[in-house]
Amino acid sequence: MILVTAATGHLGRLAVEGLLKKVPAQQLAVAVRNPAKAADFAARGIQVRQADYSQPDTLEAAFAGVEKILFISSSDAGQRRVDQHQAVVSAAKKAGVRLLVYTSILRADTSGLALATEHRATEELIRASGIPFVFLRNGWYTENYTGNLAPALQHGALLGSSGEGRIAIAARADYAAAAVAVLTSEGHENKVYELGGDAPVTLAELASEVARQTGKPIVYKDLPPEQYQNVLIHAGVPAHFVGLLVDSHVGAARGELNETSGTLKRLIGRATTPLADTVAVALRR
Repeated sequence: MILVTAATGHLGRLAVEGLLKKVPAQQLAVAVRNPAKAADFAARGIQVRQADYSQPDTLEAAFAGVEKILFISSSDAGQRRVDQHQAVVSAAKKAGVRLLVYTSILRADTSGLALATEHRATEELIRASGIPFVFLRNGWYTENYTGNLAPALQHGALLGSSGEGRIAIAARADYAAAAVAVLTSEGHENKVYELGGDAPVTLAELASEVARQTGKPIVYKDLPPEQYQNVLIHAGVPAHFVGLLVDSHVGAARGELNETSGTLKRLIGRATTPLADTVAVALRR
């Protein structure tokens, strides 16, 4: 049996949908904090199990009888992630899980990004557990930028502190497809995959694509990190997340989010989703 954690989130849902195309529903399970949100999965024959990373006693029962787990990292970035991840790894070990597929971050072992610290610690926990693993070191999702284009459309500017750094963005669906490929084929045990889109872009190029599709004059405005931090604070971004966002932009400027190996393309057996396509979807919403 294959189980997907955080299955009602954006990445989790895409992974489950992809798995359903390759695996009978009766061989799938999802672990979610609120089972009511997974009622559509239950209606399709998928086992829905209640589990919360912050409640270790829920995890071992949720993982019972599971052979492979897609372990989607906690959304509590910069807070209690490592403790939560330790609970998942411990429960997987006790349940006898035979493959733990973890969604990490690009070059987690060497990255200077603040976000990489928790992922690096989690990878170390997984290695120490002795559970066979796959580390999917995901690059940036295109939707990180296209998920809320309203301010850019309103003000005619996309803001950031990434300079001319190239970012190997790929659609969330591409990363989900990579997880599905690993979970449903052989030969991935104890492998580490650095994943990014086929055509890295700058934020100026992203702004240009949005302008092209909308016919509006939209530019990328690069700000000093301190100024960008103030913009995020005034926009209501949670305080604990502001520093991580600014840090990721600064990291992008020095190349931390670029990736040119083509590994993602090879894993999913197709080109990654073009930027224009993801922008078009975002603008239709």
